[in-house]
Amino acid sequence: MISRPVLAMFAATAALTIHTSASQAQVLPTPIELVSGLDLECFKTPGPAINQNVNLTHLNPVLVGLGLPAHQVVLRELQQTCVPVRKNNSGPSAAALPFIRYIDFACYRVDAQPLPNPVPLGLTHLNPVLANLPQHGVRLTRPAQLCVPIAKNNQMPPDNILQFARYVDLECWDTIPDQHPAFTLTLHQLNPLLANIPAHQLALGSPQRQLCVPVRKNNQAIPAAVLSTLRWIDLEKFTAAPAAVIAPVNLMLRHLNPLFVNLPQVPVVLKDATHLMVPVAKNGNLPPAD
Repeated sequence: MISRPVLAMFAATAALTIHTSASQAQVLPTPIELVSGLDLECFKTPGPAINQNVNLTHLNPVLVGLGLPAHQVVLRELQQTCVPVRKNNSGPSAAALPFIRYIDFACYRVDAQPLPNPVPLGLTHLNPVLANLPQHGVRLTRPAQLCVPIAKNNQMPPDNILQFARYVDLECWDTIPDQHPAFTLTLHQLNPLLANIPAHQLALGSPQRQLCVPVRKNNQAIPAAVLSTLRWIDLEKFTAAPAAVIAPVNLMLRHLNPLFVNLPQVPVVLKDATHLMVPVAKNGNLPPAD
């Protein structure tokens, strides 16, 4: 028979294990917490083509409300790898950081039909560092890229974060942009694998901009809890002028989304930082705070 003191010790050990597991589990942040802290630096990383037809459906409530239809694109060659950063020493909230640091994209050029008529949108910056920049407009014209989630060097996100990150697909649209002030930011890498990349500045002054919006691929089932947040991820992609050059970093990219998970890994070299994606809201529709 097991004595009372031993039983008590087992009970205490079990309670500690449960508490530790619960404390290590990451709770999905609110949409505004995640989106407002999501900034991604994009490096030029030319790579192989996928050459696959994909049907895309808009997820953002604003674009759904405007009636933008489902449409087909053809994924072509890899153009960019985009990785999470913080700006000017101002990073994501404690609730959002565990997720954001594992949100990485491989961005592929797409062949797609333009819209019959450009779609006007009003954009508002969400990140606190850019909050003083003015509201501004863009008009969507044609899909240019599809950015799909990846892991780097087989460094997989923790499982509960993977269940979110693997479904974040962004379609980047060419735009006719209104004027926007030039700005310069100091960027620090957030992904643990890239911690050795030194802080560096990126000057965003080119008038060329894209708008990257969340989409569903091939009617893929997305868990409701994931969809309620990712549908608010809208990122405006600003072009650096000039590009920032860093010491080369060699990476292997591994696809995370179930549709592409069996594709081979892709070697890339991070060297030329050409763009920065920053979070925006469209037509005054802010991501929910709960």
